[in-house]
Amino acid sequence: MRKLATLLVLSFLIPTPSAHAASALRLNEILAGPARDWDGSGALSTRDDEWVEVVNTGGTPLDLGGHLITDGDRLPRFGLTGVLDPGARRLVFGGDAVTWERANAFPVFGLSLGNTGDQVMLWQVVGPDTVLVDSYTYLSHEAAADRAIGRATDGGPWMLFDGLNPYTGSTPPLGSGCLPSPGAPNGCGVTPTRQMTWGSLKALYR
Repeated sequence: MRKLATLLVLSFLIPTPSAHAASALRLNEILAGPARDWDGSGALSTRDDEWVEVVNTGGTPLDLGGHLITDGDRLPRFGLTGVLDPGARRLVFGGDAVTWERANAFPVFGLSLGNTGDQVMLWQVVGPDTVLVDSYTYLSHEAAADRAIGRATDGGPWMLFDGLNPYTGSTPPLGSGCLPSPGAPNGCGVTPTRQMTWGSLKALYR
């Protein structure tokens, strides 16, 4: 099994733009510096409480089989499984990565997201190739305690979620005051609409 794991690692190549997989799955939010019990286990673990969230940006259910998450060293950290509905998110904690690594005879590091900057990469096995689907390279201020880097809206441009640890520096991405939102829709600053019946609308003006 360890020989198989080594061969899988060696098969990872830096892809050219034409080698990107046509997958609707995207990285959506990343927290590399946990300072609280994010996974709800009852104890803080700087390894187990890291997390990466992915989202299905497509219009149909997506088979997650063959999708892998790595950090910048491209060693597989977690293999996704199951089906993800359109617009749905899947949250992967460092503890989930530990369980997966042990089950698949990989070195046990968890997600191993660097706190001085790192890269998170999403891959898909397509036939004989393992190709890049999405990636994000973050800086040290994005990995500070309880700061997340995520898309402003699910699948949108990237921004800093620093509501738990405000960032006042001038290096982009700048602080937003928004809270990390693991497993929930991203959309800080977006005013949601609320559907109302005609009767309830008239009642507002009585």
